[in-house]
Amino acid sequence: MLLTQLALVSETTRIDSSQLSRVAAALQKQATRDFTPLWGVPATVDAFDKLEDVPVGYWPVIVKDDIGTPGAAGVHMDKNGQPFSLVKYSDSWSLTASHEMLEMLGDPWGNRLVSGQSPKPDQGVVEFLVEIADPPEDAKYGYMVNGLLVSDFITPHFYDPVSAPSVRYSFGGNLDGPRRILPGGYLSWRDPVTDHWWQQIWFGTDQPQFRDLGQLAKRTGSLRSAIDAHTKTNERIASDGPQSQRFSDAKALTARVKESTASRADGWRTRIDAVLSGDIGEGTWES
Repeated sequence: MLLTQLALVSETTRIDSSQLSRVAAALQKQATRDFTPLWGVPATVDAFDKLEDVPVGYWPVIVKDDIGTPGAAGVHMDKNGQPFSLVKYSDSWSLTASHEMLEMLGDPWGNRLVSGQSPKPDQGVVEFLVEIADPPEDAKYGYMVNGLLVSDFITPHFYDPVSAPSVRYSFGGNLDGPRRILPGGYLSWRDPVTDHWWQQIWFGTDQPQFRDLGQLAKRTGSLRSAIDAHTKTNERIASDGPQSQRFSDAKALTARVKESTASRADGWRTRIDAVLSGDIGEGTWES
């Protein structure tokens, strides 16, 4: 099985190398521990100071102050068909970077379709666009890795025909059945009878809603980029909304984790100083 190698790169002065490395480590743990066992896509995530340092063959996830489309962040492809992702810097950029990483790993080229029964009662079998992190994308469904907020994501069971007991439809267990969405999330599919694309969205309303996007005959990029262009960014979750209680809780936990790691570092330095001074003490050994 081929290994997918991702490079996390910052092109904003608001992220220092220490923060970049911490987020890369959290994304690596999420990919290895949480995503790969479910989706079977092994991946590495490494931090690089600049794009010029990224080895050939890596797919970059690039954090910038401005990505050209307010409120948007998505997977793109270069002229050689290789994926890359742009992430807009915000207080919650680790969540956005996680979202984009998951999308790149699940469907690097943004065109993967899976058939299943439509959520819309008057439709039959449709083709769902595989959007790994969109159905549970709201920050309140995210979880912490190494003290940093990362995105929840669907499991392959999300496309099952029926619900079953003790089955996880998202990694965090936030979805209670297949082909469902949560507040702040959405789902996209093609009706093969009409060749129209549809969405179920849940943005700022009490219940999810359906909308007809029509045909995508004139699209020039991937299906995902075409769908994202129809999904108004001001309707979607505020991925950089520091007012969210989830973000406040996450920032508080991140601060506590940094205190813990700083204390551990002090302990290591004390121990190293003892070794260098010859005061190793009991219960140690030398090679």
